[in-house]
Parts: sequence; structure tokens; C-alpha cells
Amino acid sequence: MIARHLAPKLAAAARKYPVVTVTGPRQSGKTTLVRSAFPKAQYVSLEAPDQRTFATEDPRGFLRQFTGRVILDEIQRVPELFSYIQVLADEAPRPGRFILTGSQNFLLLNNISQTLAGRSAILHLLPFSLAELNRHPPVVPESLGELHPRRRPTAGELLSVLHTGFYPRIHDQKLDPAQWLAGYVQTYVERDVRNVLNVGDIDTFDRFVRLCAGRNGQLLNLSSLAADCGVSHTTARRWISLLEASFIAYQLRPHHQNFSKRLIKSPKLYFLDTGLLCYLLRIRTSEDLPSHASRGAIFESLVVSELVKSYLHRGMEADIYFWRDSTGHEVDVLIDSGKRLLPIEIKSGQTVASDSTEGLDYWRTLAGDSAGPAALIYGGDQSYVRHDVAFHSWRDM
Repeated sequence: MIARHLAPKLAAAARKYPVVTVTGPRQSGKTTLVRSAFPKAQYVSLEAPDQRTFATEDPRGFLRQFTGRVILDEIQRVPELFSYIQVLADEAPRPGRFILTGSQNFLLLNNISQTLAGRSAILHLLPFSLAELNRHPPVVPESLGELHPRRRPTAGELLSVLHTGFYPRIHDQKLDPAQWLAGYVQTYVERDVRNVLNVGDIDTFDRFVRLCAGRNGQLLNLSSLAADCGVSHTTARRWISLLEASFIAYQLRPHHQNFSKRLIKSPKLYFLDTGLLCYLLRIRTSEDLPSHASRGAIFESLVVSELVKSYLHRGMEADIYFWRDSTGHEVDVLIDSGKRLLPIEIKSGQTVASDSTEGLDYWRTLAGDSAGPAALIYGGDQSYVRHDVAFHSWRDM
């Protein structure tokens, strides 16, 4: 079993809060994680029809049967339980009494904010990170600009890693990514989307998701996206929120500090798993990637998603942004460390052109004392320092 970086944070939360909630996309390894972290806890999956019926018809009786710690898997299937858990957590607030998991963040957090606020620690588990797959310690994003980068041995080559993605079942069972992801998308659309948001036209939603994949790494223009898909602006906004809440996509927000008076305010859209992104773009094999028009954007998704995972799997919010002004100057990622802003440029090529740090240099001139060490992450194998910039191989992630 591959160790998850969230495990220590999960154990620590269970020592402080009566309720611990782990959310994440379907098949990200939530059940495996909580059952391995709490092997003596009682376990109930609310996907099972008999358990779900019992919990729905008699929530008090259902919860009364558990005398010690209990794991309630896929808790969003019976949202009525949240209020009863609140009462029990108030009556006997033993740390780690209830361990909840769920794959529908939008529904879970709505119920938690109403009933379990202050009683539950909320943690997020995404699919494997590159560091987890290679059994490395977690990456600390704030250290990427340090001037002593180290190459971390990595299994697999870049194109294969991008095409396969990071969902645990693909790696655990050595499955064909395209075949498994086809079933994953079908399950996601038919169960989560249709059941939760009552999306009537599934074909239109499927086309919407694929159009979003084609805009990966670009500024999000909801009006254009809605027009291309044939839906209203309001529907497009709601569906984007759904993709983000179910951990399929991520909106990278622009940094708001006014280093320039004419800043771009729209977010950039990224998919959180490159394998899923390749599937949606109909990239059938890793051999198709070198010449594909979206290769650079897919590599950007890899870096952005690894940064997001590094924060979430340490129980932290992802304080990452991008910066772009109206004249075309851009920094792909800004990491807000609290005291300084660390600029990061992303290049998919195996070699880096001599002018690749121009955007970093321009931004650092504007930022002045606010600027921290700069980094460039690229698709090559060597890590080194040049022109006061740490050039990191993708393997450093």
C-alpha cells in the first residue's frame, strides 16, 4: 500500500475533533486511507442499500448501534444523518468519534456548514501525488525557489505519467487508463451530476466537460464557453462550480496585489488529473502527446495539481495564484508564503530557452521586496541554478 501524505494530519485531527470529514473525488483512496488509519473502528458504507435504508428510516437507531469510533463512508448518501451526528457530538464530544467520508464536496460542505460547524475537521484527499507514487516526502511549495534543487528519482517517463494520471486504482491494479477513465466519467456523470444537480441533458453536460478540457490552462471565459455549448451563462457558471466542487477542475485565481493597474481578473481553468484530461481530449496513447497542441497546457496542469495536492494533503489551503497584466506579461504561478510571493514559471520542453525567465524578471522588478526566490519547472531531467532562478526538473515535484 502506498502511504498517503494526508495520514498524519488525519490522525492528528481525530485526536482533537469529535467529527473528522474526508472529502475528495471518487476513487481517490478515501476509504482505503481511513480504514488503514483506524483499523479498529466500525465501518459502514452508505452505498449499501440496506444500510442506507436503515439510516434514512431510523437515523437515531442507526447511530445508536455504534458504541465506539465509526467510519461512515459516502455520508452524502444520507444527508439527514448530519443533524443527528451533531446532537451526539455535543452530548459526548469524544475526539475521533465519527469519521466521515464523501465524494460530493458540494453537498457535504453545505450540510457541514449548517450542522457541524466547529465540530468537524474537514480534510481533502486527491488522487496520488507524484511524490506519493514515488514514496518521497511531500513537496513543500515554498521551498521550490531555493537555490539548491535536488533531483528526486522518479519512476516512469514524463509522457507516460501525463497520460496515465494519478487515480489509485489505475496504479494498484495496473489498469489501462483510457478504459478505466471512460467508466469513471460515465459514473461521475450518471451518478453525481444527474442525481445531485438534476442535470437533464447529460449529453450537453458531457460536451461542456470536453469543451472545458479544451480550454485547460486558459483564462476562463464563461460567455464564450456557454455559447459554444449552447447553454446559458448561468448554467455554465453552475456547471463550472460543480466541476470544481467535485475535484475535477480547479480555478487558479489571479493575484490581486496591484503591481500593475491593469491586471487580468478572470481565473484560469485547470483539470486536477492529467490522465482524465488526456482522456477528455481524446489523446489515446502517450505517443500522441509530443506533437499535441495541448501538451504545454497538460504539463501546466501537472504542476498546478501537484502544488494543490501538496497543500491539501498537509491539511492546508492552496495559496497559489497566477499573475498577468493586460500587456501580456505573465507569471504562471505565485505562491503566497505569507511574507513573500514566490514566482514560478512552467515550461513543458526538455530544454529551456535563454529568454524563459523574462516574465519572472519583469515581475520581480515590479514586486521589489515582496518577491521571494524564483523557480522554473520544466520537462527536462536536470535541476540547476541559472540567473538567480532555480530550474527544477518535473521530477522534483
